Amino acid sequence: MKIIKKEGLVEIHNCDDFTPSLVFDCGQCFRWDNEGVGIAGGKIARVVREDNITKIYCNPDDFDTFWSDYFDLSLNYDEVINSFNNSNQMQEAINFGRGIRILKQEPWEALVSFIISQCNNIPRIRGIIERMCALFGNEVTFGDIKRNSFPDAERIASLTLEDLEPLRSGYRAKYILDAARRIANGEVDLYEIAKLPTRDAREKLLEFEGVGNKVADCTLLFGMGKLDAYPVDVWMKRAQKDFFEDTTPDFGRYAGVAQQYIFHYIRNRG
Repeated sequence: MKIIKKEGLVEIHNCDDFTPSLVFDCGQCFRWDNEGVGIAGGKIARVVREDNITKIYCNPDDFDTFWSDYFDLSLNYDEVINSFNNSNQMQEAINFGRGIRILKQEPWEALVSFIISQCNNIPRIRGIIERMCALFGNEVTFGDIKRNSFPDAERIASLTLEDLEPLRSGYRAKYILDAARRIANGEVDLYEIAKLPTRDAREKLLEFEGVGNKVADCTLLFGMGKLDAYPVDVWMKRAQKDFFEDTTPDFGRYAGVAQQYIFHYIRNRG
């Protein structure tokens, strides 16, 4: 991987494991559009792939202080893939999804996003999250692009269920509000939970109202950097039945990366 910095642009060369369209459409995040424009951590960027170069248009200082870590550019995906004991099917899934990277998202945003994801589809999840940000987030600009940040727990904790009705999130609203209040009043610290071993961190997340194994594991994987977390939803249950004959291989400390290749393959193959 070679990184070249220019004014308002960072180019990433010689990296087969960073295809924005795959990263943003594999079910791990919900605030990036089809043009590669997104917002995270209160910062806006546009990320595209042109001529086998991944280009990140952003404020120059933000790459070193935020985006490099957000895209986890220090992780060598060749080493990750080589750590798997690949069957022919697994290798096919890797080849199909090569270019996916696991993002290092903010724990609070990940927790709420996957609470919203319960029994939901991606367009509706995106809609609920965008309404939340439009109503309760802060406006952020980058050039002529305007977006609203994800509201922090303290902002959501100050609201009522009636305030959340415009989100049209249904029964999930009470879970969002409960999580926000527990975090805002200091009862729970997500960053301290992230420091725990994965099993212990999962148990802490399961204490939140409305959080089951799938939401907990998604929060661990996408919001706490626990690459050994292996979320299982209806797609992954199908994979375990059809892909692995009801047994899931031990993918070790990078199980979550394997999960993303499998999830993307099962959901999008012809």
